[in-house]
Amino acid sequence: MSLEGIRVIDLTRIIAGPFCTQLLADQGAEVIKIETTKGDPLRGQGEKVHGLSWYFASYNRNKKSIVIDLRSPEGKNVLKKLLRTADVLVENFRPGVLDAMGFEDEVLKKSNPNLIVCSISGFGADGPYANRPAFDFIAQALSGFMSVNGERDGPPLRSGLPISDMVVGLYGAFAVSSTLARNTIGKKAGFRRIDVSLTDTMISLLSFQAANFFATGNSPMRSGNDHQLVSPYGIFETNDGLLAIAPSNNDTYKKLLTALNLESLSKDKRIDSNRKRMGNRSLIRELIEPVLKSKNSAYWIEKLNAAGVPAGPILSIPEVFEDPQVQHREMAVNIDHGPRGSVKMLGFPIKFMGEATYNTNAAPELGEHTVEVLQNLKFQEDEIEQLLKKSIIKQYSANNQE
Repeated sequence: MSLEGIRVIDLTRIIAGPFCTQLLADQGAEVIKIETTKGDPLRGQGEKVHGLSWYFASYNRNKKSIVIDLRSPEGKNVLKKLLRTADVLVENFRPGVLDAMGFEDEVLKKSNPNLIVCSISGFGADGPYANRPAFDFIAQALSGFMSVNGERDGPPLRSGLPISDMVVGLYGAFAVSSTLARNTIGKKAGFRRIDVSLTDTMISLLSFQAANFFATGNSPMRSGNDHQLVSPYGIFETNDGLLAIAPSNNDTYKKLLTALNLESLSKDKRIDSNRKRMGNRSLIRELIEPVLKSKNSAYWIEKLNAAGVPAGPILSIPEVFEDPQVQHREMAVNIDHGPRGSVKMLGFPIKFMGEATYNTNAAPELGEHTVEVLQNLKFQEDEIEQLLKKSIIKQYSANNQE
């Protein structure tokens, strides 16, 4: 694994931060998740099987969990000792909270001059919105992302997935990995503070919508399932359902016409350029959809792809995981959680040819590794016992789990 030997202290909860640290853990980093006595709130959300939230399990595999009361001086001392041994700290408190806990940059830097600190927040560490509360839905709204989703005459729409949480987690893991890579090649970065926000990272995805706005000054319009730059490109009816077709340029458009036995349309002056087709979307649909309706989706998927025209079904979530390509790529995996049973969760999308793709260890029980981690920090048994008695730390017990 590419991050073996790297220790990450994880002060995150819910989705964005835990997804970031799970990506690091999947690639071999030792991730120590620090939780309160109540645990990450995600432990109580989503569907539970044998008392385990599969939602939590799917964002926290390959990690260790320790419980520390970070409001107490003794708990903060444990964290300080952990940070001296760490390569990375990831946190997703609101800006200023880590400072208020007594872990300002100068304190962290003094404790560990080469520590990489990745801070994940809604709007970033500074600016007029820095202290606002933020969630995925707000980031989708403020980033412009929702404004370009939906039908032309309909309201803005959010993504059905917590996309800003996922994207900021990806960017955070990328930034940590790139900084670690610099250290690996002998160019020590020293203390580094990485600042990533849900809203910034969503804005970074605006792609051609932002490029066209910058070029013309015109605000993009919603276009539903039609592509704003290409036509025909979207969802079409067959005789048994819907089909996604994506001829992204003129050459592929001509291949589409050939596959549909509609070559004559290439000379139709009303639609003989992409610009004209964009202005006549309803016409091009009227011309090609009757042919598509003459056969079923499976027929057209095979024929169009063979002709070099990207086409595919619109799968439901259950259908996705029955798809042979998805199964071949192991995008759903079963991970043994001991007495909790086997948990099915999403696989890791990056494949390293010739080696194990990623770690596949269960998400930890709350406080499962508390004593183990403190022992590795050279805490004496009587010290650990005192911390347990004072409830500064907590060790997992099967008796106090659901």
